[in-house]
Amino acid sequence: MDVFAHALWSTAGGIAARRKWHWRIHLGWLAAWSVFPDLVVFGIPAAVRIGRFLSGTSKTLLPDGSGPRFDWAFGIYNVTHSAVVWAVCFGAVWLAARRPVVEMLGWALHIAIDIFTHTGIFAIQFLWPLSSVHFEGIRWETPWFLALTYAALAAVFLVLWVGARKAAPASRCAENWIKTYR
Repeated sequence: MDVFAHALWSTAGGIAARRKWHWRIHLGWLAAWSVFPDLVVFGIPAAVRIGRFLSGTSKTLLPDGSGPRFDWAFGIYNVTHSAVVWAVCFGAVWLAARRPVVEMLGWALHIAIDIFTHTGIFAIQFLWPLSSVHFEGIRWETPWFLALTYAALAAVFLVLWVGARKAAPASRCAENWIKTYR
C-alpha cells in the first residue's frame, strides 16, 4: 500500500474507534505511526537522491549508478515490517508510558495491510526475525487495485461523514466534524 493510503486507512480506523469505544486517539500520531515503517526505510534514500538532484550532482532522481547504494534499506525493511518487532516496541512503550499507546496501532495496521499487498522482494516477512515466512500478495500499485483502494477509502470516509451528520444536529455538524479530526 502507498503511504497516503496507509495514513487514510489508519485515520478512518481511528475515527471509528473514537466513536465506537470512545478511545482518546490523536489522529495525527496514529497517521504518523502508520507511515513510519515506509518513511524509515525509504525516507533517507529519497532525501539523498533529491539532495543530489537539487545540488546538480545527479541529473535524475533515479539511481544512475554513480551515487550511494542503499542495500541496507532491505534489512531495515524487515525490521519495520515485522509484527514481532512491532509487538516488542509496543510492549516497551506501554511499560514506559504505563498505558497502551493506541496510536502505535497504526504501525500494526500498516504491517497487516502490507502482508497482502506486497509481493516479490517487498513481500512482508511479518514474523522476522523468528521466521522468513511471507505471503505473495497482490501488488498494491496494480491500477485496478489502486483504484479500488481509493474508491473504498472514499466510501469509508463518506460513511464516517454521514454518521457524524446523523449523530449531531445540522447546526453542529461542521463543529463535530472538525473536532473529529483535531
